[in-house]
Amino acid sequence: MKEKELARYLSSYDGPPVKLMEVCGTHTSSLYRTGIRQLLSKKITLLSGPGCPVCVTPTAYIDQLISYALQPGHKVMAFGDLLAVPGSEMSLAGARDLGGQVDFFYNPEEIFEIAAANPEITYILAAVGFETTAPVWASLIKRTFDEKIRNIRFLTALKTMPEAMRILAESGRVDGFLCPGHVAVITGSEPFRKLADISQKPMVIGGFTAPLLLRALSRLTLETSHHQGGLWNEYPMVVTPEGNPIAKDLMNDVFTEGDAVWRGLGNIKGSGLYISEKYKDLDAGSSGLTADKMPKGCCCAMVLTGRITPEKCPCFGKACTPDHPVGACMVSSEGACCITYRGG
Repeated sequence: MKEKELARYLSSYDGPPVKLMEVCGTHTSSLYRTGIRQLLSKKITLLSGPGCPVCVTPTAYIDQLISYALQPGHKVMAFGDLLAVPGSEMSLAGARDLGGQVDFFYNPEEIFEIAAANPEITYILAAVGFETTAPVWASLIKRTFDEKIRNIRFLTALKTMPEAMRILAESGRVDGFLCPGHVAVITGSEPFRKLADISQKPMVIGGFTAPLLLRALSRLTLETSHHQGGLWNEYPMVVTPEGNPIAKDLMNDVFTEGDAVWRGLGNIKGSGLYISEKYKDLDAGSSGLTADKMPKGCCCAMVLTGRITPEKCPCFGKACTPDHPVGACMVSSEGACCITYRGG
């Protein structure tokens, strides 16, 4: 079908009501930016899932970074959106205002030149992400190890998506899933096929342009309305069944699986990636960071699990805005609340 026909199908859909979840934060943004979310039939409810790595990071992780930032001789380096995420008492930006050593980078590889120029400082890199960025962090850890760099360490909060999606599928709140395309490039489509078989929920891997999103959502709506479980890959030009073997081999060398706490979903077995024994001296204490203290009035946990849409949070657009975020979902450019507030 052509794009206009797909758009017409989605806007005029009059079948059984369906609740679909786009798991990836980039999908959330793209659906607003392309206008696709706005054209959907009222019988299609789109829910945003836990596909924003900053949003699902527990407060204990932020608190640990803050403790390093306030420790003499240490400096925390992170991507910019992490700096405003609230911990249990303050954010990294707040710690910096108190004199803590915090800075951000655009490219984490910058750290090698920075660390070489400042050997008296121990740099703590905030390694946050999913399978999409895990190979990048694995490469940095391996280089740090191979070159015997002594003043770089890593605090990881790396998570894998299929386990979280399984929990959401079992919740009964979601009828079908738009799977994260960027993640699938690395993992391949097979993990999602297995998940679809187990959950008996329809799952579609989709891209990020308007034509690709229209195809993916149309397929997902069609299969969900017919109660057809299974996986459909509508992003075949970049997603293969096996994924990226080089990236996966690197991840398997540097990381080992373990349990991880997700904001809104709690502890999920086998959903975390931790620095393996070989590279353990580079770990800044990533295990055991399980405490998660939600700010008063914040509904991030409910948004991330599809129980409510962002605008139904009592803080949304009032106490909580991108300039004054109460919860993590309003901080990140991939957060559902921030995207909804800005309209894309």
